[in-house]
Amino acid sequence: MAAAGRAPWWTWAWPALAWVVLVLTAVLGAGGTVLPALAGAALIATVFAAVYHAEIIAHRIGEPFGTLVLAVAVTVIEVALIVSVMVAGGAEKAGLARDTVFAAVMIVCNGIVGLCLLSGGMRHHVQGFQVEGASAALAVLAALTILTLIVPNVTTSSPGPVFSMPQLAFAGIVSLVLYCSFVFVQTVRHRDYFLPFEGEGEEGLAPPSSNAAALVSGGLLLAALVAVVGLAKALTPALEAAVAWLDAPKAVVGIVIAALVLLPEGMAAVRAAHANRLQTSLNLALGSALASIGLTIPAVAVVSIALGTPLELGLGAKEEVLLALTLFISVITLGTGRTTVLQGIVHLVIFAVFLFLAVVP
Repeated sequence: MAAAGRAPWWTWAWPALAWVVLVLTAVLGAGGTVLPALAGAALIATVFAAVYHAEIIAHRIGEPFGTLVLAVAVTVIEVALIVSVMVAGGAEKAGLARDTVFAAVMIVCNGIVGLCLLSGGMRHHVQGFQVEGASAALAVLAALTILTLIVPNVTTSSPGPVFSMPQLAFAGIVSLVLYCSFVFVQTVRHRDYFLPFEGEGEEGLAPPSSNAAALVSGGLLLAALVAVVGLAKALTPALEAAVAWLDAPKAVVGIVIAALVLLPEGMAAVRAAHANRLQTSLNLALGSALASIGLTIPAVAVVSIALGTPLELGLGAKEEVLLALTLFISVITLGTGRTTVLQGIVHLVIFAVFLFLAVVP
């Protein structure tokens, strides 16, 4: 956990550098190799700064509000990125939102959760968490993913993996209702379900920062996240060119975008698990997956209906199987309230299968 006191120089220098690179990219374009390489380096460095500031805020305002701040902040900016690319790309980007949301769910539920369980289990052998909170999150996650990513394949009003306009509007409303209900339960009605066990992972924690320091970190966190997403968007053309050169499926673009945007949350979650704060880690990971669907689907639904932009939400058969396997394993893994390295390995193997089949379908 970040210590209270004066922030290290790199926590503001890297976001500042990212904004300089972002401006240069906007002025000069992202062509060539030097500027994209510099943008990639600045993006990675800024992620570390974002994680630092997120930890400052989380430590100041406490759980589960601290993890909610980073999850919602990253997802809101991710939505802006998806919407901007979707509007500019037209019919060619009809499946971008689906690919990115599905990739976010697989990255979070298998990649990030797997790394958290493996890292924490290797250091602390067995870790515990509040099973009531994890079960609530998984129930909402299962409903959101199936209603928005699988049901479009079986409706009959419109052919193909798409909703009709009334169905899309209803799906957006349902998604928002489910996510807002989860946030209400997490922060108000059953907040105790998402709190760490007393004394867990508190060794070595510095006292919370002052209100002024937390406000400064909040501003720098927002600046860092906007820069991360801006650089990710600037690198998208180079990424698409690389994918085309490698003759890889277009869904790989969505995976890379989701991975770049989720870097701050992923690093914060893994560090929390390594410090024996698995409850905080799961709050951040599962909250990120829920926010990714619960906020993205309503936003792209509004854009699609208002602008007439084509939108494909239904997953293919292979992706449906991987999603079902992920939800099934997650229920088993997080159903006991205690985890070891074995659960982490299982999730990481599923994540490796997801990545391999995305490149070699």
